[in-house]
Amino acid sequence: MKKLTLFAFVAALMMISSAAFAQTTASGTLTVTATVNGTISLVFNSDPAGVALSGAGTNAATLAFGTVQAFGGALTAGITRTVVAGTSFTVSSPVDVFVDKSNVASANYTLKAQLNAADAVNTWSVGGVPVTNAAAATITATGAYTSNVPETVALTIPFTTASGTNISNAINFTATAN
Repeated sequence: MKKLTLFAFVAALMMISSAAFAQTTASGTLTVTATVNGTISLVFNSDPAGVALSGAGTNAATLAFGTVQAFGGALTAGITRTVVAGTSFTVSSPVDVFVDKSNVASANYTLKAQLNAADAVNTWSVGGVPVTNAAAATITATGAYTSNVPETVALTIPFTTASGTNISNAINFTATAN
């Protein structure tokens, strides 16, 4: 009987101490919502056969041809030079364009390019397509996602251009999911 009384006393103490230390609680439910928006991204990468880009891996890279001339002299690695006797010379380099997609059902994309500012003296092209500031030119209508697509950027300079002339322009690229 003593054991039973002792057990009852210990059990009562445990219940009293549990009730004394019990915390008040509350609960709730958080509803989470999101809307997925399909996107594509475009970055420029250095092509192994071309000039190393400053800012490669971003959508704002720089292709620096450096000092160029029609005859002789050393060109920056990755530049190709062609001369049209008596009229002009062209410097060019491949640049890799990488377009990726997320949550977009299109199988490919259209790539367009346009000069940022007018250039009445020099001629520009991307992938063999002439590029001006008047309107965006279609470089490819069926670009492949998730691969480096080499596009040759070319600048043609007339022989009448004065020595020491700095040439600078930006080419704006736009990739649109098809």
